[in-house]
Amino acid sequence: QVQLVESGGGLVQPGGSLRLSCAASGFPFSTYTMNWYRQAPGKERELVAEITGGGGRTNYVDSVKGRFTISRDNAKNTVYLQMNSLKPEDTAVYYCNVYLGLRYWGQGTQVTVSS
Repeated sequence: QVQLVESGGGLVQPGGSLRLSCAASGFPFSTYTMNWYRQAPGKERELVAEITGGGGRTNYVDSVKGRFTISRDNAKNTVYLQMNSLKPEDTAVYYCNVYLGLRYWGQGTQVTVSS
């Protein structure tokens, strides 16, 4: 079955960095676009970044452009989100996602940006 397992969240000071990882299994990973979403308390879940199967194209929500980088290692079935210059408004639960006719989600990893 499809599994997505996120890791790498934590508490970081404003201006700091974190790298999230999402290990995927149960589907042909390199074929599919992978996404990172986030959901802050009291807010709707939003798409943060996406990357095509071969890694050749990426897209970002405007609020993270220039600070976050999505990448993938198809040999390891893993997608990453490098987050730099973190701000308090980046605080959220971050989810890995893939659409295979149905949307599949990981369990999420908490990112808290606070001094």
